[in-house]
Amino acid sequence: MKPETLFLKIAVFLMAVPVLALCIFVIPGLTVGVGEFIPEFSFWVQVASIGIYLSAILYFLVLYQSLKLLRYIDKNKAFSKLSVTALKYIKYYAATISMLFLLAMPLVYIVAEKDDAPGLIIIGMVIALAPMVVAVFAAVLQKLLKNAMEIKTENDLTV
Repeated sequence: MKPETLFLKIAVFLMAVPVLALCIFVIPGLTVGVGEFIPEFSFWVQVASIGIYLSAILYFLVLYQSLKLLRYIDKNKAFSKLSVTALKYIKYYAATISMLFLLAMPLVYIVAEKDDAPGLIIIGMVIALAPMVVAVFAAVLQKLLKNAMEIKTENDLTV
């Protein structure tokens, strides 16, 4: 195993641990706490927590696709259709995570209004837009990889 990809695989694992801990320990308590703080919106808080769990599942799928991509790099299959497919899935999953968080922004606005915390809206927007940056980055890498594969195919046919 190459040291560079080993480091990245460890980083992917370390990225998964805090999200798993949040899903197990923090989100249930937060859901109950916000539901008690704003009882008239307890249904919407439950819906938002379901959205958070869905986004966590998608996040783990992104990490899984990242590990697959690193495995392709280890096997010298970085310039393959498999890598393009992994990047495509990363792009779709990250864009879906961003949409889920953007759909939850009205609830964040209500909580921020009730708690008089306007900074909460800015934090919510940063959290909602960060996965979109990942999706755009994956789309750019996917396009570059496709172009590199086409150039490689043309060069193979020329020789």
